[in-house]
Amino acid sequence: MNDRDQGIVSSLIMFALVAMLVLALSGCSTVVPVSAKFPDAPGTIVSTPCPDLAKLKDNPVLSDVSRTVTSNYTTYYECAVKVDAWIRWYNEQRVIFENAGKK
Repeated sequence: MNDRDQGIVSSLIMFALVAMLVLALSGCSTVVPVSAKFPDAPGTIVSTPCPDLAKLKDNPVLSDVSRTVTSNYTTYYECAVKVDAWIRWYNEQRVIFENAGKK
């Protein structure tokens, strides 16, 4: 290869490098602001209601009333604790997500 051919090859390589640089830099610019949205709540705890509370049968005796009341209190408080904890966790994650990268 002579000096003239080497000059042409060098020019072509330089042109290709400049073209790739221009393409790479133009792909990074945008005029639309990008903002991330916190995702909707996943899982079934949001869409699954707490179980129904037990009802007394006709003509209950005192022991049935006591048993039903105890069962209903247990059911209610178990569900309330789960839902409250999940809501608290979800809201904390949202705050962390929205404040990420802000100083």
